[in-house]
Amino acid sequence: MQSKVLLPMVVAAAFGLSGCVVAVGGDGWESDSWDSDSSSHWKKLETENRKKLSQLSPGMSVDQVVALLGTAEFNEFYRQDDKDVQVLFYRTHRTKGDGKTTKEECTAVVLEQGKVVGWGDKAYQNAI
Repeated sequence: MQSKVLLPMVVAAAFGLSGCVVAVGGDGWESDSWDSDSSSHWKKLETENRKKLSQLSPGMSVDQVVALLGTAEFNEFYRQDDKDVQVLFYRTHRTKGDGKTTKEECTAVVLEQGKVVGWGDKAYQNAI
């Protein structure tokens, strides 16, 4: 009689626990979120870029900017009124969780004749 009662309880417990999953560890990337776009990697990069942007000063060369901030997410170059204008875009904030970096998620660094003349939205709007 005991085996007739015990067997259904064991089977029920086995089925009840079969859907349980325990996740332990991880390298920090996947533990932040299932959405890799909101991972700590992007947050760290954005924070570091904002800190480094605060160290910019007018007149810095392109080489100095790249040495400070690294490779830009986007890089534009054009001539306007006989001046060479270059705009480097560095990721500083997230607007969409789509896993792609857009210019809207970046801060622009505007250079004329190879020297920094401004950064941010207003500098970019004045440059275009």
